[in-house]
Amino acid sequence: MIDTTKFSLADFMKSEDKNIMELAKEFWEYKEDYVRRRHYQYRRVSLTGSGPTMKIIDHYTGQVKEMINLASNDYLNLTKHPRTIKAGIEAVKKYGTGAGSVPLLGGTLDIHVELEKKLAKFKGCEDALIYTSGYGSNLGTISAILHEKDVAILDMYVHASIIDGCRNTNIEFFRHNNMDSLEKVLKKVKDKYNTKLVIVDGVYSMDGDIAPLDQIVEIAHAYGAFVMVDEAHATGVIGKNGRGTPEHCNVEGKVDIVAGTLSKALGAVGGFIATNKELVNYLHFYSRAYMFSTALTPQATASLIEALNVIEEEPELRQRLWDNIRYFRENLLKLGFNLGNQQTAIFPIIIGDDYKVKEMCRELHEAGIYVNPVFYPAVPRRLSRIRISLTAGHTKEHLDRTLDVLEHLGKKYGII
Repeated sequence: MIDTTKFSLADFMKSEDKNIMELAKEFWEYKEDYVRRRHYQYRRVSLTGSGPTMKIIDHYTGQVKEMINLASNDYLNLTKHPRTIKAGIEAVKKYGTGAGSVPLLGGTLDIHVELEKKLAKFKGCEDALIYTSGYGSNLGTISAILHEKDVAILDMYVHASIIDGCRNTNIEFFRHNNMDSLEKVLKKVKDKYNTKLVIVDGVYSMDGDIAPLDQIVEIAHAYGAFVMVDEAHATGVIGKNGRGTPEHCNVEGKVDIVAGTLSKALGAVGGFIATNKELVNYLHFYSRAYMFSTALTPQATASLIEALNVIEEEPELRQRLWDNIRYFRENLLKLGFNLGNQQTAIFPIIIGDDYKVKEMCRELHEAGIYVNPVFYPAVPRRLSRIRISLTAGHTKEHLDRTLDVLEHLGKKYGII
């Protein structure tokens, strides 16, 4: 039996002397020890879908368990909004369950074009194209536009999909949200490459902080580099009208490529790229993730169009989300928890001890509070954490209950 306190996920990523089946068997034993210790907080099966609370099948007891859901990216609870549900049902009745082909050939529906136009306008760009996943939008776009004589200049905390998209090009990293470091890298690569593309997240998924996009755009453009921002956790959440980081930083129309997912605050699935019309046209033919994936389902497409309408027409949803963010942040800080530079709906409660994270998440699960453990190698061991995300639908009762349990566990494990 493998002792999970002596190994990490990094130990099973590759092996020089084992084939993949041997490695998978060892990792199975690793997982079994996780389960035995009740540290396994993955693939908890929901019976009710996304929401501020949900019913799951507890894989320790086999019983149905109702939990406060603090692990969802459904920030505005649009997955179950009556308007998005109705739009999706009507689209299925009209178009069927699938698009039937890849978008470039026979799979483009009129509602796909409508969604693309709406996304482009929402993001202050000329045009847009949609993918079947946010991962695919980053992977497909970056791999199509950056090659061996180009360079990607990445914030060291960017999402994995961005790094995966850069496998056929050169990569330079700069320190997280550090403009001096960015400028140093830009000086280094100034005359070496054809295309220089600075890529950042608008809101960082593990830290909940915001990129200083106005400064990034100014510095990058001064050195002849383009800027791409991934708006996965920003769309619908930040900016006066929920349009994301460019709006929040007053640089709408100045960011060269705006990317994002359609599966978080927009409440469905898919990804998008918004940029100028010429680059969109280029991607239609050269982005393999776009060309070789069947187009987004009619239901998701129609629901997403309506989700954008809801964001524009029901700003009270975003207001409720921010009321929750401010309340929760104020009370966590009052208790003495370390939140790093958290600024949005994502709360990293930094513990700095992998085993304590596992034990605290076990006790939170037992208390009916659904959170995510994050530890090495996803983050450095000194920054291991409990990741919490809030939605507009959480009540003060949900938040107070969570705060009470966190206070008890924080004292028990010597965190506060």
